[in-house]
Amino acid sequence: MSASHKNLHSKLSIGGLLITLGIIYGDIGTSPLYVMKAILGDHTINADIVLGGISCVFWTLTLQTTIKYVLITLSADNHGEGGIFALYALVKKTKIQWLIVPAIIGGSALLADGIITPPISISSAVEGIRAFYPTMQTQTIVYIVITILFILFTIQQFGTKLVGKFFAPMMLIWFAMLGTLGTIQVLNYPEVIKAINPYYAYHLLSIHPDGFFVLGFVFLCTTGAEALYSDMGHCGRKNIRISWMFVKTTLVLNYFGQAAYLIHHEGSTLQQLGGENGNPFYLIMPHWFLPFGIVVATLAAVIASQALISGSFTLINEAMRLNFWPKVKIKYPTEVKGQLYIPSINWLLFFGCVGIVLHFEKSGNMEHAYGLAIILCMIMTTILLNYYLIMKRVKLYFMVPLITIYLLIEFSFLFANITKFAEGGYVTLIIASLLISVMTIWYLAKKINKNYTKVVKIDDYKQVLVELSQDLSIPKYATHLVYMTNANRVDELEEKIIYSILQKRPKRADIYWFVHVNILTEPYKTQYKVTEIAKDDIYRIDFNLGFREPTKINLMFREVIKDMVKRGEVDITSRYESLNKNNIIGDFKFVLSEKFLSNDNDLRWHENIIMNSYFFIKKLSLSEERAFGLDSSSVKVEKFPMVLHAPENIGLTRIVSKE
Repeated sequence: MSASHKNLHSKLSIGGLLITLGIIYGDIGTSPLYVMKAILGDHTINADIVLGGISCVFWTLTLQTTIKYVLITLSADNHGEGGIFALYALVKKTKIQWLIVPAIIGGSALLADGIITPPISISSAVEGIRAFYPTMQTQTIVYIVITILFILFTIQQFGTKLVGKFFAPMMLIWFAMLGTLGTIQVLNYPEVIKAINPYYAYHLLSIHPDGFFVLGFVFLCTTGAEALYSDMGHCGRKNIRISWMFVKTTLVLNYFGQAAYLIHHEGSTLQQLGGENGNPFYLIMPHWFLPFGIVVATLAAVIASQALISGSFTLINEAMRLNFWPKVKIKYPTEVKGQLYIPSINWLLFFGCVGIVLHFEKSGNMEHAYGLAIILCMIMTTILLNYYLIMKRVKLYFMVPLITIYLLIEFSFLFANITKFAEGGYVTLIIASLLISVMTIWYLAKKINKNYTKVVKIDDYKQVLVELSQDLSIPKYATHLVYMTNANRVDELEEKIIYSILQKRPKRADIYWFVHVNILTEPYKTQYKVTEIAKDDIYRIDFNLGFREPTKINLMFREVIKDMVKRGEVDITSRYESLNKNNIIGDFKFVLSEKFLSNDNDLRWHENIIMNSYFFIKKLSLSEERAFGLDSSSVKVEKFPMVLHAPENIGLTRIVSKE
């Protein structure tokens, strides 16, 4: 990948700003579809409640989205990548062990949210059709929503480049429409501007029928902020900051426009104004404009789902690098920086979304499940951000009040959302818990695995290997024998590799190669280092790859060999006389070791659960050879029993015969 490709979006440009509109703001941009409707519910419209509602929305967007995410959190990028795992990768350097807890909880909550955002956005939009066909069955709407979801998840494999080209102009039309519709209403009733005074927001809590818990609905206006941070790698910080000014202006205008309309109709209920699905978003549209408005809203809702889907791919990719998630297949559909497609996650999300649509049916029911998971994610981001600011040596008098204010705001939102648990919030929490357990099991198993892997010094075995290579009494196993090693130090190897070469069946080869892959914390880098351990007999190659680079070890290894031959560092022609005479290249064989849980383990109960679950999940994930991109015809997989706690002395006694 060329450098110019990589920085395509991170530079400030009109194209970059447009693509940012298309990819990032869907979730936050479609919130006017359901926020005011949720705040009012079935209650009679009251001017003070309406003013309080938009005052809360205005300040939530300002404090949460603008200040916390756009200004502060976007500065915490890991080589241009954003998201809670990128933030964790940065604060990991503080060596504080427990920070892994907020990282895993936050990441799982964001993924769980990715399962509920598409259904709620698309259902809210499609339900607008009822303005024309009041008799339309809920079942029909459910089918339409599922069809749209299916199309959306099917086009993911073509990459966000294709998606961005269509989405960007669409979102530009959407935000322009939001701003225009809002402005027309505000001009009719300019007094609504006074809601900018935070007193109204405070007053709302004492007069709203749901009291403090109304914050659970207000919170829906900022749910996309976390996705905005996750998608930073796709668009770059500058583009997000500049385009947010435009987005926020149109959002605020639309909310204030909805409020102006509602105050005009004080004393009615939404149902009286717009039938069963009365929604202030559609009520402020002129009747002739409705068909166009519904189509644009539906398309915008589909795009809203895009932000979370592409965010989920980024998240899982980072989770795999941090050892939180099993290895799964990743595709890179376009040349554009930061774009990837993970088929397994794509279809997992799709089935999750369909399940949500079938379970809740109406968008009004989904509002209850929505928000609980994402507020958990935001609290976890705040905790990690706190350590990031400490790491950056930010002055205490600035940091302490800042983090305290955000924890107060977010915990208020959390408590306001707690009531949603019984009404549907349990769904997202169940999904999040499943994801948390997969991540925890994977991380702990890898840790246990590492603790029980024995490494030995290569120097102790160098002589034996050189002699084995020349011992003609043993049939030759391969001309070039290649082992993948996890040992980080150049002078070390796992004990099981030595066992495999010398004892499992002595494997004579002309040259032994040990290959180590080191995944870096930065996205783009492809470097390698060659260490000669014994001339013409033993070599080690270390690959340093960025976490966004595909691991195609087969191709890379060939490239390295070609380079070494050109420099005259190694001779790879076959050492069989007849072949050597004709300059035929020797064969290469890769040996991978796969562990299985030995029956001889004395595991503690928790290790037992972790390791058994780990091996179960491992069966579902990519095999080592596919993860390394090896050609299966030249790979031998050896199985090794994994013994964690060898049982104590069994205490056998020998019977001696009396003869």
